[in-house]
Amino acid sequence: MNGLKSGSFADADDPIALFELWLEEAAATEINDPEAMTLATVDEDGLPDARMILCKGVGPDGLVFYTNVESAKGRELAARPKAAALFHWKSLRRQARFRGPVTEVSDAEADAYFATRPTGSRIGAWASQQSRPLESRAALEAAVEAYAKRFGDGDIPRPAYWRGYRMAPVEIEFWCDGAFRLHDRIVFRRPAPGSPWRKERLYP
Repeated sequence: MNGLKSGSFADADDPIALFELWLEEAAATEINDPEAMTLATVDEDGLPDARMILCKGVGPDGLVFYTNVESAKGRELAARPKAAALFHWKSLRRQARFRGPVTEVSDAEADAYFATRPTGSRIGAWASQQSRPLESRAALEAAVEAYAKRFGDGDIPRPAYWRGYRMAPVEIEFWCDGAFRLHDRIVFRRPAPGSPWRKERLYP
């Protein structure tokens, strides 16, 4: 599939519903991680910082993702709680871009999601001092082993420093590949989360 043709996705009025449709279609065509997105933040010097993460929730309130709040992105979001996200589905030749403010999800929501993670991932959240210097791979493996012994076959609670974030978009752009680089671009904008969306077409 070459992406939706001009005049189809351009007729959409709800960008979140359209994105959910695109994500559902990507799940049927992408080899790995259709929910993977590039998350961009800004550091204390104003230098952009980007990395691939997994989107773990989509709804009317925005995109949800999880991380260690003491990681680089956690510290950057604490200082400047705004971000941009990009989804690229090569199989469909589509992109979706998001920009907006970021807030933390509730403890209850973070706990509920953490409980669904595989045991190894939950132990890893305890063992990894994300983004900080690591003396050796052996040190990380030793930390994993230590926490595995600590928790045994019992419950593995969510570390207090492992939290969720929600980006409430104020801008969402949909991009479809076009012949001769004459791509289709539709952008939805609003002044603040909860406000009505305004839609317009952009030159490629």
